[in-house]
Amino acid sequence: MAGLGQAPWSLWPVALAGYAGLLALMVRARRPGWCALAAGLGHFALVLHWITEPFLVDAAATGFLAPIALIGMALGMAIFWWAGLTLGARVGGALGAAAGLGLAELMRSYVLTGFPWALPGHVLIESPALPAAAWGGAHGLGLAVLLGAALVAMGRVPSAAAGVVVWMLPLGAGLAVPDAPTPDADAPVVRLIQPNAPQHLKWDPEWIGIFFSRGLELTARAGDVDVVVWPETAMPVLLDRSDDVRPMLARAAVAPVLIGVQRYGPQGSPRNAAALLTGPRGVVGAIYDKHRLVPFGEYLPFPALVARVGLAPLAAQLAGTFAAGPGPRTIDLPGIGPVLPLICYEAIFPQDLWRLPDRPRAILHLTNDAWFGTFAGPAQHLALARLRAAESGLPVLRAANTGVSAVIDARGGLRDALPLGVAGALDSALPPAADATAYGRLGDWPALAAMVALLATGIIACARVRT
Repeated sequence: MAGLGQAPWSLWPVALAGYAGLLALMVRARRPGWCALAAGLGHFALVLHWITEPFLVDAAATGFLAPIALIGMALGMAIFWWAGLTLGARVGGALGAAAGLGLAELMRSYVLTGFPWALPGHVLIESPALPAAAWGGAHGLGLAVLLGAALVAMGRVPSAAAGVVVWMLPLGAGLAVPDAPTPDADAPVVRLIQPNAPQHLKWDPEWIGIFFSRGLELTARAGDVDVVVWPETAMPVLLDRSDDVRPMLARAAVAPVLIGVQRYGPQGSPRNAAALLTGPRGVVGAIYDKHRLVPFGEYLPFPALVARVGLAPLAAQLAGTFAAGPGPRTIDLPGIGPVLPLICYEAIFPQDLWRLPDRPRAILHLTNDAWFGTFAGPAQHLALARLRAAESGLPVLRAANTGVSAVIDARGGLRDALPLGVAGALDSALPPAADATAYGRLGDWPALAAMVALLATGIIACARVRT
């Protein structure tokens, strides 16, 4: 039930009831540790089932790894639930379990580079509460979800009523946030390109030229635009060998082009990058190298340990050998100003926005979600891009290879989008940024302090009951 609050189902009332039921079970279970572990396994096996999709692109070679990946991923995430729920319930009852789960999810967002996906607060992305993320981010929303669930789980009418009120608070706060500002009449126009190259054909020599020509036709479509944005890894050749390709892009666009590329960096290390092409010859004006790489997809974590257990040949076949860039940075787009490029996986990390010395004008998200099928994976990735907009007060323009390419306003609202599985170009006036948000200034520290206070409250309440 808790998992059904995540995209693409977005049944957030069901999820709220599910979390309340979980916390009620935790304080009544004879074996709470097994209860917590089973709950985590069920939740993440449902929500992250899209993790099997990359192994099915070449099913003959790697399909047998799909169930192993899903079970391993769900178990790894469930361990956080086990630790937080079990310890929290033991020392603080329902309130302690809520605080323990919240703290565990906060830890999961940072430990070993972090994986802040399918958090409790994410169930409210498709609810009226989304704009309230400007104050507390995902963990602030999650605190309301879990505190309300703990009060309902206590099973008494006054506490259950208080829990429902707590659940209503972010919904009311979201409605109270001012609407996103609308574009001015002279706002710059951005064209988002969606070539729709299925992953199993994307690098097939017989199809590469077809997909690139399709993108060029979409780029050259009639209409005045100020910049054209292509998705991740959209250039059909390495940037280092693109002298013939870049002029073709420049002629088609007649405007600066930001495109996802692959290139060799210093010391010959391959990079997943975004390149800004300007002028009639498509001169490379700026480059951003992706700095958050996908484990086992773009790099091999803990290579010495993997080699020691004898899995090095298999892991080397699965993992890329990409090198990470130095960190988040803005690119100055002509006629627009500084924008923050994010490539694929990077859009799930809100903390990277805090590391910028100056606030950008917008976020440009280049991604290739073709790896993750046509159901839950792309839907959840889009939902997290909407959350980044609401947290930061910045518009997000998203160019996705197979979809969903979208224009997201500064409150997380979808202004326009191209659906999954179609080729197209989306022209949109760039939405303005809203004022800087409290979450953008303070990050997750207030949510952390509130969770610690909630845990202390639970411990004190349980101590009074025992005495």
